[in-house]
Amino acid sequence: MLFKSIRWRLQLWLAFLLVCLLSGFGFTVYQLQRVSQVKQLDEELERRVAVISGAIRGGAPKTGVSSLSFEGRPENRELNGDSRQPNTSRRFSDAPGVRDDRKGPFGPRDFPISEEISNLFDRGGASAFYFIVWSRDGAIFKRSSNAPAEVPLPTRLGEMDTRTYARTRDEYREAFHFTELADCVLTGRSISADLASMRRFKFLLLAAGGIVLGFGLGGGWWLTSRAMRPVDDISLAAMRISEGNLSERINVSDTDSELGRLATVLNSTFARLEASFAQQMQFTADASHELRTPLAVIISEAQTTLARKRGGAEYRESIGVCLNAAQQMRRIAESLLQLARFDAGQEPMRRNALDLAENARMCVDGIGPLSKERDIKIRCDLRRAEIFGDADRVDQLITNLLTNAIQYNKPNGDILVTTGTENGDAVLKVIDNGQGIAAEAVGHVFERFYRVDKSRSRIEGRSGLGLAICKAIADSHGGSINVSSELGTGTTFIVRLPAMKVS
Repeated sequence: MLFKSIRWRLQLWLAFLLVCLLSGFGFTVYQLQRVSQVKQLDEELERRVAVISGAIRGGAPKTGVSSLSFEGRPENRELNGDSRQPNTSRRFSDAPGVRDDRKGPFGPRDFPISEEISNLFDRGGASAFYFIVWSRDGAIFKRSSNAPAEVPLPTRLGEMDTRTYARTRDEYREAFHFTELADCVLTGRSISADLASMRRFKFLLLAAGGIVLGFGLGGGWWLTSRAMRPVDDISLAAMRISEGNLSERINVSDTDSELGRLATVLNSTFARLEASFAQQMQFTADASHELRTPLAVIISEAQTTLARKRGGAEYRESIGVCLNAAQQMRRIAESLLQLARFDAGQEPMRRNALDLAENARMCVDGIGPLSKERDIKIRCDLRRAEIFGDADRVDQLITNLLTNAIQYNKPNGDILVTTGTENGDAVLKVIDNGQGIAAEAVGHVFERFYRVDKSRSRIEGRSGLGLAICKAIADSHGGSINVSSELGTGTTFIVRLPAMKVS
């Protein structure tokens, strides 16, 4: 459960990144400090090697003797001056802390060294520098008194190799150099204090890294908690909505963030969901009410018929009343089923190329008997308007609009049916000069079971689903249907369907 949490995943990923960054940074800083400290010590050691080598030769070190020597430095030139000047130098063997261990005839000659040079090898302190000089036969010629007892003679890589090398031996750092006469000069110093300093520096880096890691993880937890808070709010709101509280909404404080935009979209979705449920409840109530009336008629007529014996004519009349009520129920059920299929996108559609003008002409001819019965005159202005759609559904749309125009027209009224194309759309208009629709009712005419004249529609057996079906058919073809009306003047229905492109 812990690793399934987004918050903990983010926290672990942040911890991993911080540990990698701090480890890399700490290791780099430690190595740079270590290299800098070792380099500084090597420079001090090599300077002393160069000084002693120069004293052995009786002058300044020759160019090329050491790749890291201090030739040309002012202090070297001063230290390697003329050794014959009185009161400025003394024999190396006479220097404090220096003894003569030369053995055999092959050792180097004695070499003078000034007081300043001898001070380079002060015996005081654990970090004092020491030196050892070996003759060409490997015997120790001279060494400082603070030099370790057992110092192995370095190995020369070649007879002409006079470069200066450095090495680490236990807790000592040493630099050595072979002269042109194969004598070996080595200087060194204990690095125990340096190692202790580096250990303290390492612990300091670890402590600083731990503090930074702690602050980073704490800040990361605060940020992830703050970032995930809207997600928790969304989850709680969705849970309350799932429990039936459809009016619940997510509190959106920051609408510009990604989660804020998500919450806004979800609130809009919840609002549509609430409206859909409300519409569904209203639809169910209306459907129940509409079906209850014919059912009541059938039950009442059947009970009356069975109450006593009747003649054949009376039975026939009662059966006719029941049949009319049953047919009304069938029309309502079929309309409801068709709307349900449209809502679910399951209404079968057979799309073919067709001319809206031809379909309108056939529908006008088919509705002719009803218009003559009501003394309604239908005029046509039909121009070619090709679409790609289901001919049966388009005919149903046109027939419903014509029937609606006849039902709500005045006696001896007129209906004008036009077709054509406008702005890439095929347009059908059904215009009547009937009683019109009140302004407050215009926005509701496409709602299911809505009737402008409720009493009249119910008497005539109309369910109030015809215009809702018209809108569903127009929407399924990617089109639209609109109405404009003026009370006492007439009503105009305009249907727009995508026109078929002519290649």
